[in-house]
Amino acid sequence: MSLTTNDIEAPAAPNHVAIIMDGNNRWAKKKLLPSIAGHTAGAGAVRRTVEAAAKAGVKVVTLFAFSSENWKRPKLEVDGLMNLFMRSLRKEVKRLNEYNIQLRVVGDMQGFSEKLQREIEEAERATLGNKGMVLVVAANYGGRWDIAQATKRVVQDVLQGNVAVEDINESTLARHMQLADLPEPDLLIRTSGEERISNFLLWQLAYAEFVFLPVLWPDFGEQHFAEALEIFQSRQRRYGGR
Repeated sequence: MSLTTNDIEAPAAPNHVAIIMDGNNRWAKKKLLPSIAGHTAGAGAVRRTVEAAAKAGVKVVTLFAFSSENWKRPKLEVDGLMNLFMRSLRKEVKRLNEYNIQLRVVGDMQGFSEKLQREIEEAERATLGNKGMVLVVAANYGGRWDIAQATKRVVQDVLQGNVAVEDINESTLARHMQLADLPEPDLLIRTSGEERISNFLLWQLAYAEFVFLPVLWPDFGEQHFAEALEIFQSRQRRYGGR
């Protein structure tokens, strides 16, 4: 019998699951389709995963949608991704509201067109009052960028006399990181069989459990999500202790 999120006890589910959605291009290539077809199919996996996470009692899901390094991809693919992102924002807001899910988009928004920035703001505003799960989409995001922008803000605080240099510690920097008001990820899932974090949430993943699954992202579904949760529940988390 296949495992589903109905088999996962909500109290034991991680509070925050971060996901690197990898394998869209390989999925398309295997089917002799253009790369954008893989990304479009991957949007369906996003929908299935968000619903599975909400059902399992997860409070926050963060998806790595577009990294700051992804601009290096062919222009045709990047343009297709931007158009898909815009269509998805318009299409999914109603569904997010039905599930009482709040949407947040994190990353360097200045890298996007003004039109896409407006779409992002409108989608966030439309779901702002939802009190269920938080869905974070990391777009034009990089972990090193996140640490750098937090450092700049701390420096500004020092220059303005709000913080003394000798008082700076990890908590000082953490307050300026993206997702600062949310629990740190308990679990990182990466699909496609690759085993690296690719500059994703470098600060926030310090004590997360990593689960790498061989399935390509467009094929990812509730059964795979439940499998990752089961692996997570089998781990003993020590946070540096015994």
